[in-house]
Amino acid sequence: MFRITKITDYGFLLLVHMATQEEGRLHNAKDLSKSLNVPLPTVSKVLKILTQGAILKSHQGSKGGYSLARPANQISAAEVIEAIEGPLAITDCSSAEGCKRNCRVSHSWKKVNGSMVGVLRQLTLADMAAE
Repeated sequence: MFRITKITDYGFLLLVHMATQEEGRLHNAKDLSKSLNVPLPTVSKVLKILTQGAILKSHQGSKGGYSLARPANQISAAEVIEAIEGPLAITDCSSAEGCKRNCRVSHSWKKVNGSMVGVLRQLTLADMAAE
């Protein structure tokens, strides 16, 4: 079964929460942890990963925190998953590199993977926050 990891699930939880707040507002790990009931070390880890993936911006200083790097309607679910987990592929043979076996099923998996990635690229944080 294809599943995203718990870290990615927490990433979406944090990002959608941030997307529902006023644009440009800074969020710190401690407050996010408390508001969303997610352990602080996990929140800190996810924020760091999302910053490295250019989904979030980090603002230094005593009044610093994190903000979305772009408006929520410009951040896709695919970008979030790729920032945390890497390239989207449901099987090795459906990845960009493909697999070493050029078998009959690889074409079918690539079609399925392409459809799934297409849907995830169309789904934005703003869409998720609105639901």
